Amino acid sequence: MSSVRALALEAKNASYEMAKLPRLIKDRALLEIADAIWREKDNLLAAAAVDVKAAQAEVEAGRLAKPVLERLKLDEVKIKAIVEMVRSVASLEDPVGKTLYAIELDDGFELYKVTCPLGVIGVVFEARPDVLPQISSLCLKAGNAVILKGGREAANINRALYNVIKEAADKAGIPKGWIQLLEAREEILELLKQDDLVDLIVPRGSNEFVRFVQENTRIPVLGHSSGVCHIYVDKAADLNKAVEVCFDAKVQYPAVCNAVECILVHRDIAQTFLPKLAERFVRAGVEMRCCPRAKEALRGFDVKEATEEDWGREYLDLKVAIRVVDSLDEAIDYINRYGSKHTDSIITEDKSAAVRFLTGVDSSTVIHNASTRFSDGYRFGLGAEVGISTSKIHARGPVGLEGLVTYKYILLGNGQIVSTYIGADAKKFKHRRLDKVWNPASWIAVK
Repeated sequence: MSSVRALALEAKNASYEMAKLPRLIKDRALLEIADAIWREKDNLLAAAAVDVKAAQAEVEAGRLAKPVLERLKLDEVKIKAIVEMVRSVASLEDPVGKTLYAIELDDGFELYKVTCPLGVIGVVFEARPDVLPQISSLCLKAGNAVILKGGREAANINRALYNVIKEAADKAGIPKGWIQLLEAREEILELLKQDDLVDLIVPRGSNEFVRFVQENTRIPVLGHSSGVCHIYVDKAADLNKAVEVCFDAKVQYPAVCNAVECILVHRDIAQTFLPKLAERFVRAGVEMRCCPRAKEALRGFDVKEATEEDWGREYLDLKVAIRVVDSLDEAIDYINRYGSKHTDSIITEDKSAAVRFLTGVDSSTVIHNASTRFSDGYRFGLGAEVGISTSKIHARGPVGLEGLVTYKYILLGNGQIVSTYIGADAKKFKHRRLDKVWNPASWIAVK
């Protein structure tokens, strides 16, 4: 038996116990984890520093992209945010055991559709220190076991976080084996073979990597595409508002998938708006790659002419594509063609135009008059996220607790047989909706 299969088997066995955990134990464990992360912050910062130093050398040697280095950086502020995120997950309603549907098939014959954990979730993610605690916290709360494989550039901080989380969860009474960490790249392929033990794979990374995973496993895959996010500045936009939103979406944290990569501007305001925006971008060191009309509006600014490769490109850096369009419809068509179905925003004071954009753009998150950077599980009140799904089945957009559970049907009978409801004298089903929830304790108490 391979080491990966042994870990997956351990996770599978743990998942059966995880599914039975009451909310009290799960929340207590999460709070223990939050306290432990804060208590061990100095050790965590030291582990992250080792990764950053190694990555810096790789960047200087030209073997690693600078955005990867930026994502690796960890400080006390980020650790505090991680701690707050874990506590936020603890405060959320338990996603397990919710009644989604209840009907009476016949007298004393009741059917309940009730949420339950997925089981074992395998997540392969980028080199970012905050991702591991996000994913593990959500999986714990949703009653799942989790197998984690982070980017090799974050090996030290991932191992340190894993050890802190595992130890704290063990002390809180969470079943052993619920969290597993893979550290070798070749282990990913082995993980993808465990279709009898792993219930869902979540790949985070490039489109190429997601496709690779989909093509090399029989395990269901929750696809995460690249973040080719757009902002369309409409002719009815408040231009000062538009400048601030576009600047935030590009500059606040450019190395993440919800940063804006392309700004579309209506032709009627291009000559006025683009110089205002460019002044801010230039001071922040943003490289602008422009269509001919945008370049004309920015005479006097140092801009590059965009190529076809710039449309639909994810920079993850202080670079942005800018394109002038003739209409709202052209902007919508452009986004649906070149976007990645991640997050797109419109800046306008015309609510009718906003509605056309919000309904016409085929993306997992569409926004009016706000930064694309808000597309995030924590900011959406989900506590955290395992990723942003650009697929349309199972879960879409920032995936929080609801995306980590499925459901089962619970049918409560008293000797009923199908033959009773078949034939000339067949009894009729009532199929009456019930205003009830499945509560095992109450059901047991009924004599």
